Amino acid sequence: MRAPRPLRLLLALLLGTPLLVAPAGAAVTPPPAGAPFDYQLGGAYPPDPGVTVVVRDRTVAPAPGAYGVCYLNAFQTQPGALDWWRRRHGSLLLRRHGRLVADPDWPDEVLLDASTAPRRRAIARIVGRWLDGCARAGYRGAELDNLDSWTRSRGRLRRADAVALARLLVARGHRAGLAVAQKNAAELAAGARARIGFDFAVVEECERYRECDAYAREYGDRLLEVEYGDAGGLPVLRRACAARGGRVSIVLRDRDLVARGRPGHLRRTC
Repeated sequence: MRAPRPLRLLLALLLGTPLLVAPAGAAVTPPPAGAPFDYQLGGAYPPDPGVTVVVRDRTVAPAPGAYGVCYLNAFQTQPGALDWWRRRHGSLLLRRHGRLVADPDWPDEVLLDASTAPRRRAIARIVGRWLDGCARAGYRGAELDNLDSWTRSRGRLRRADAVALARLLVARGHRAGLAVAQKNAAELAAGARARIGFDFAVVEECERYRECDAYAREYGDRLLEVEYGDAGGLPVLRRACAARGGRVSIVLRDRDLVARGRPGHLRRTC
């Protein structure tokens, strides 16, 4: 039998055990609006001078002195991790006619099966441990990727499944003291703060696809916008900067997000 929560807190303090979650109702802080930022998922490197918000993969330490946003592939398997999921949690991989359902654009990513409440709770426990790890590492925010995976599920998942899983993950992130971002899925933006609990948004190519207004209506200036050099490049960046520069955090990156000093690296801002 588990001790009541206040007693567990007291025991943790007396024993010197670090608490993995923040007190219920603890405030979380989203990234500052309009702050210069970098998107470093393809390799970590020291941020340019003046950059104060940095997104990195959960397996990498946050950038010292910056507001760190921890990236997690929360609705699909991470490239290279499929064998781990097969061995440990094979029943949580989405299948159609007995075959695994993969992301058509990222065939080494298999969708997670969020179709039932028990499966969603199981996924949330796994991803929740990752969120706790992000908080322990010093991250202040979290980005949950592939919220829109239901659109690639060949009819096996519904929008409601994604929303229900997202609610669980956001609540877990908040308990860990993390602000949690909506990642893409403009069709879910309206009312997402009240309905799901998201605190800000990380959006890719919203200028290219003319979706930025949908996020701005919900999150105001609490947006981290990423455009890509192979999809409009500098003209798209200039258009985004003219529309939102100075209010919204905007960066132009190379598609592979490679580290500075590696071939193909691109980073431009307003």
